[in-house]
Amino acid sequence: MSSSLRRFEVLLPLRFNDGRDVPPDWIAEAVLEVVDRFGAASYETQNVEGHWRHEGVTNRDDLVRLVVDVANTDENRA
Repeated sequence: MSSSLRRFEVLLPLRFNDGRDVPPDWIAEAVLEVVDRFGAASYETQNVEGHWRHEGVTNRDDLVRLVVDVANTDENRA
């Protein structure tokens, strides 16, 4: 049985690569853009810690999670 909804999770960074904080209003604007496009979204304020390697150097990110459930249509999967 296929679901009529599809869940997308987007991790938004809280800091730029140079260490400066991303302005909170930028995060709010991103959330509202998703709400405007899909009608609803959830935003988790709990920090998500990410780690990634580039050219042998391990980097760390502080992130928040944006979750949106959308109709499982070809348009939303593109």
